[in-house]
Amino acid sequence: METDASFSDAEAEARTEELVADIDRLGEKIRSARAQITRVILGQTDVVDYSLVTLLAGGHALLVGVPGLAKTKLVETAGKVLGLNESRVQFTPDLMPADIIGSEVLEEIDTGRRKFRFIEGPVFSQLLMADEINRASPRTQSALLQAMQEGRVSVAGQYHALPTPFHVLATQNPLEHEGTYPLPEAQLDRFLMQIDLGYPDRDSERRMMVTTTGAEEVVPEQVMTAEDLQAAQALARRLPVGESVVDAILAIVRAGRPETSDVSEVIEYVGWGPGPRASQALMLTCRARALIDGRLSPSVDDVVALAKPVLQHRMALKFTARHSGVDIDAIIELLCRELG
Repeated sequence: METDASFSDAEAEARTEELVADIDRLGEKIRSARAQITRVILGQTDVVDYSLVTLLAGGHALLVGVPGLAKTKLVETAGKVLGLNESRVQFTPDLMPADIIGSEVLEEIDTGRRKFRFIEGPVFSQLLMADEINRASPRTQSALLQAMQEGRVSVAGQYHALPTPFHVLATQNPLEHEGTYPLPEAQLDRFLMQIDLGYPDRDSERRMMVTTTGAEEVVPEQVMTAEDLQAAQALARRLPVGESVVDAILAIVRAGRPETSDVSEVIEYVGWGPGPRASQALMLTCRARALIDGRLSPSVDDVVALAKPVLQHRMALKFTARHSGVDIDAIIELLCRELG
């Protein structure tokens, strides 16, 4: 029994050393990727970090911001730095599902016979930018969201697997609502995070203005491959999570539901709160954030830092909240304070 116990301790120590070595090796690559992206995307450090967290957690993100904040450039740069093949679709009211997922065409082969051949659409990429996703019809939105959820598309009764890894970074303009089809709450829940983009500070905007209007263009370097990203995603899921972090995630998610909350503002103002998928998303993103920082495990600070992008699109307010001037951000800040 003593021999078995000592062997078990030695094995556990070896696994810990292996985990630490993997965190150091892949964490260095991830930090190099972040440095390369921030060379091009100026003044949006939090947005870059949230985007990397989304990719490391294996999810999809909804980027919300006014035009001109480098949303498209972010996707192009991330694709190049991470070694992913990327594509872009401009969503418009007349866009059809086949324009995204592909379609079958009838062609004649050498023998004179005819057969259908599937032509892949732009969704068959490792990093897809869905630009202004709320401008497409619900039918087209659903085709993309099904691909996001299942990792495959169905055409003429046949399933076609998407590349791995597969990630969608969708954009949405918060100001223009005419001619748009807002995503239903159930579909918004498919996005791991909602990342809000704001204007850069004065110094960043000055640097951006000078560097992007000169003769030389900043070209990022590729520092990772698709295989590196998949290895990092698997590693993030191996990071141990302490009971304090698990309890914090459960506390903040359940406190955001009027049915299970003891926070008076939630009961009064929140129409419906985050579901179990929010807990899963917080767990994954906390692990990913810890990996980016080179830490062995996440902390409660990660839960607080990621609460807003993970929860804000998974909650809805009552009319009384809007009438009283209460918004989602204020509710989430209150939930974070409740954690102590």
